[in-house]
Amino acid sequence: MDLWPNSAPLATRLRNTLVQYHSIGDNEWRVAKKTKDATVWRKPSEEFSGYLYKAQGVVEDVTNRIVDHIRPGPYRLDWDSLMTTMDIVEAFDENCCVMRYTTAGQLWNIIAPREFVDFSYTTSYEDGILTCGISLDCGEVRPNFVRGFNHPCGWFCVPLKDYPSHSLLTGYIQTELRGMLPQSAVDTAMSSTLANFYSDLKKALKT
Repeated sequence: MDLWPNSAPLATRLRNTLVQYHSIGDNEWRVAKKTKDATVWRKPSEEFSGYLYKAQGVVEDVTNRIVDHIRPGPYRLDWDSLMTTMDIVEAFDENCCVMRYTTAGQLWNIIAPREFVDFSYTTSYEDGILTCGISLDCGEVRPNFVRGFNHPCGWFCVPLKDYPSHSLLTGYIQTELRGMLPQSAVDTAMSSTLANFYSDLKKALKT
């Protein structure tokens, strides 16, 4: 049996870290990719030797529905093309859990399938919602997967003031894929994955 961390202090630390990322000035970010749905920036991470990515775009829906599609639950697996399995292995309350999930191979399988065990926390933020997570080094790794690690990451979803039926979705992601990978392959995969996340999410919300 895995010993999970005390959820309350971890949730508080995680929220505070994401709010700190959200206050980083525009001049510290460098554009990594732009699509019609989203812009992706990056800056060196303070957690590991890779990058902290920021993604932002307007999504034509209300905050609650958007976050329900992102957070651990019944919707995410249906539309996220990168995610192949997801199990909630421990629920502390309705907004706080530990989940184990796997992702598909990327870049013609240069990046092999990954497995993650993440603590997830969803809470209110200003007029909207923050859903955030961090990986835990727990449990045995499944055969044929490499265990990845998500340093503090999350999604802020707030309604647009003049168009409350539209939301501004801003994500901060810093995934350590681990394994023997060229950094250029990781950077290409991360930027594309985040841009595709927005287009896939928008399609899912329309159905």
